[in-house]
Amino acid sequence: MDALPALGLILPPDVPPERIVPLARTAEGLGVGEVWLWEDCFAESGVSPAAAVLAATERLRVGLGLMPVPLRAVALTAMEVATLARMFPGRFLPGIGHGVLEWMGQAGVRAASPLTLLREHAEALRALLAGDELSVEGRYVRLDRVQLRWPPAEAPPLLIGGGGPKTLALAGELGDGVILAGDLGDPAAVDTTRAAVETVRAARAAAGLASPAAIVQFSQVPADASTDEVARVAAALAQAGATSVPLLALERDGRPAAGEGIERLARTIAALGG
Repeated sequence: MDALPALGLILPPDVPPERIVPLARTAEGLGVGEVWLWEDCFAESGVSPAAAVLAATERLRVGLGLMPVPLRAVALTAMEVATLARMFPGRFLPGIGHGVLEWMGQAGVRAASPLTLLREHAEALRALLAGDELSVEGRYVRLDRVQLRWPPAEAPPLLIGGGGPKTLALAGELGDGVILAGDLGDPAAVDTTRAAVETVRAARAAAGLASPAAIVQFSQVPADASTDEVARVAAALAQAGATSVPLLALERDGRPAAGEGIERLARTIAALGG
């Protein structure tokens, strides 16, 4: 069996908010090293449960995939990320992205040019987390001498969600990594991952960036999948370039698990060194 990427456990918004912390504690106790939260409209926010999980655990890394940039002013994003990065150094993995455009329309914040908004937000966020004072007058991002009072000593890696080639290229250029979701049930997911990785790598090369990008590929498996089944999925995605594979537990009828199924998958991930 080929080397496996880092494995994580997804706690989806199908889980009631009051169950998130107990499940995260159970996962940590079993030996899982990383959990991922989704911010889905109009179910659960991302930052507040991420903070709760970080505070309730000792070693668990918490990924947030992702914060839709139309819903947030970049100054607020920067303050939230900086605060968690200082309170829990090395444990918070923030992601930003377009969000589901239909949901953004429902919320009244859909941008005419989502790509422009994402670029302006990512550029400003990186500068603010670096401690810079920033004044910009963009199409969407407008700041007047904004500077964080408490920037993180070391900014966490900035992950950018993407699917289309333009967004993937932007993620490669401006992010430290990319979050890939797409159709989690697509049997051609490995080929999709491979193509996305090539796009991200090409963008980084064109930008003169030598450091490799983190490739976070969400995937899904049955809650009662064996260690061999999970290992095969993870190894195939690793061969395609994924460096991290957070896993969603599914019940046999295809619904996301929301309780015991998540715990079963957590045990399997831990058994694989997750």
